[in-house]
Amino acid sequence: MSLSDLTSLPGVTAAPDAVTQGYVFNHTMIRVRDLDASLDFYTRVLGFTPVYRQVHEEAAFTIVYLVLVGDRALIPDDDAERKRWVLSQPGVLELTHNHGTEKDAAFAYHNGNSEPRGFGHLCVSVPDVNAACARFEAMGVAFQKRLSDGRMRHIAFIRDPDQYWIEILQPTPFTA
Repeated sequence: MSLSDLTSLPGVTAAPDAVTQGYVFNHTMIRVRDLDASLDFYTRVLGFTPVYRQVHEEAAFTIVYLVLVGDRALIPDDDAERKRWVLSQPGVLELTHNHGTEKDAAFAYHNGNSEPRGFGHLCVSVPDVNAACARFEAMGVAFQKRLSDGRMRHIAFIRDPDQYWIEILQPTPFTA
C-alpha cells in the first residue's frame, strides 16, 4: 500500500493544518508499581537512559523520563536544559510511580491486554531481533511471545516488571 493510499483512507484529513508541522509525538506514560525495578529493567535490559526526574511529594508521585540515545553526549548536563531537551524529543518513555505501591505485593496495574483491552504495547526496534531475543533469554526476561511462537515469527514480545508488553522487532528484513 502506497503512502497516498494510506493518506486517502476514510477519516484521514486531506491536508493537516500547517501549524501541526512543528508537533512532535514526545512520550508515552506508563504507571509502574516499583520504580527501582522498572528503572533496572528499562536501563539494563533495553538500554534506556534516564534523562529527567521530578518528585511531587505533595501529590505522592515521581516521574522519570527515559530515552534510547546512542550518544549520551547529546543530552544536556544542565537540569533545566535537559528538561527542555527531553520534552522536545520523539519516542520518550515516562515512568510514573505512585508512592507506596511498591510496598503492596498484591498491587498491579492493568497492562491493557487483559479484558477490557485497551493499551497494547510499547515497541523497541533492534538491529538483530534474533540476537536481542537470545540476550533476553539469557537474562531471564519474561517473554509474552517468542520468535518461534505463532504465525508472526519476525517479532517477539517481552514483559516488564508490571507485565506491560514490549514488542521487539528489527526494521530490516528478517531472516530466521
